[in-house]
Amino acid sequence: MFEFYIFVNMRIAIFTNNYLPNPYGVAGSIESFRRQFEKRGHQVYIFAPFSKGYTDKNSRVFRYPSMDLKYKISFPLPIAHSKKISQVLKNLDLDIIHSQHPNLLGRAALKWARRKNIPLVFTWHTLYDRYTNFVPFIPDKLAARWIIRKAVRYANKAGQVVAPTKSVKKIIQNWGVENKNIAVIPTGVDEDVYQNPDGDKIRKKYGIRSDEILLLLVSRLTEEKNAEFLFESVIKILKSNNRVKFLVAGEGYLLKKLKAFAQGEPASGWQSSLKDKLMGQAKLSFKADQPQADKTRIIFAGLVGKKEIKNYYAAADIFVYASLSETQGMVISEAMYSGLPIVAVRAPGAKDLVEEGINGFLVENDKNEFAEAVNKLAADKDLRKKFAGNSKRIARAKYTDAVCADKMLEVYKSLARYRN
Repeated sequence: MFEFYIFVNMRIAIFTNNYLPNPYGVAGSIESFRRQFEKRGHQVYIFAPFSKGYTDKNSRVFRYPSMDLKYKISFPLPIAHSKKISQVLKNLDLDIIHSQHPNLLGRAALKWARRKNIPLVFTWHTLYDRYTNFVPFIPDKLAARWIIRKAVRYANKAGQVVAPTKSVKKIIQNWGVENKNIAVIPTGVDEDVYQNPDGDKIRKKYGIRSDEILLLLVSRLTEEKNAEFLFESVIKILKSNNRVKFLVAGEGYLLKKLKAFAQGEPASGWQSSLKDKLMGQAKLSFKADQPQADKTRIIFAGLVGKKEIKNYYAAADIFVYASLSETQGMVISEAMYSGLPIVAVRAPGAKDLVEEGINGFLVENDKNEFAEAVNKLAADKDLRKKFAGNSKRIARAKYTDAVCADKMLEVYKSLARYRN
């Protein structure tokens, strides 16, 4: 029997392998939508892995038992079985289950959607072929094929698939997703968090003069974020323009190597043996003609908290980004909302957000081209101002948390509900 419901106050369950206090994109996406859904009167229940030492303030968060893994980055791996949580789920009258992953708690989400006869929504957050460096002891291509096949099967079982950008929708369709219900909905910027930023505070903290051009990177410093490429490109820029400084907000397993590189170690790249890669290490290969720059002009701020990051965006003149692995790139949306011109490598995520020649430049994965684009902006104050204004306008029209939450709720409300 087929029934259609118009929901007034919905009860939404979100299943995720990645949640607070994890600072990465999926957790941020979930929180963005949760806050907006609850502002509109909907009830949101989060099912996530237990995180040692962290206490939830939200009474609607339920934690599955987990194992603490520390490989390159530290994260809890959920065990998708819990009698206590099963009892909670049995007693909940839910309208929608939204899964953020195809495996682990994603399997639990599928099981409970079927048991309750309610729609399953699945957001495809990750370009899995770009994250095989986090899978130890398995060759990259084999790991990529395995997880992509699993994710494709999962997406085809869902009532609705959500892709963060048009690029991702096209990619997953090419990978074999045949589900006709694919909506493109990015994660929006939390406007409340970005009010009244203080960029002068950050410039004063790090000794950056008002006449200096500050490049900003907000990123995890790992292989899939293309960190080596970005640092080598920035070194070229610093060598050619002594008015430029580079501020890095983020941590990751490459941090130590990047700091050594920034301090003048003559490294041309990270050439890793299989053993090194499996152990999360990277060897530096030496090259005599490697350009070097004054180490005081590359500033490592470490991991910056959510309440403070707005000040870093406000302090900067240009946002630089080189990741090849994004499905959206929430930091780009945040930088745009903060009024920054963008220079990014033309890749999924970035190419959906950055409008070429309007609010930034998209370049190939070429160090000379990247440096040339940044230098062009650094030399032209009027162009920076123009791009900055366009970034603000685009972000406020398309990429706020309220706009994106409304799109997601329309998807929820359009889903048919099946009952026996």
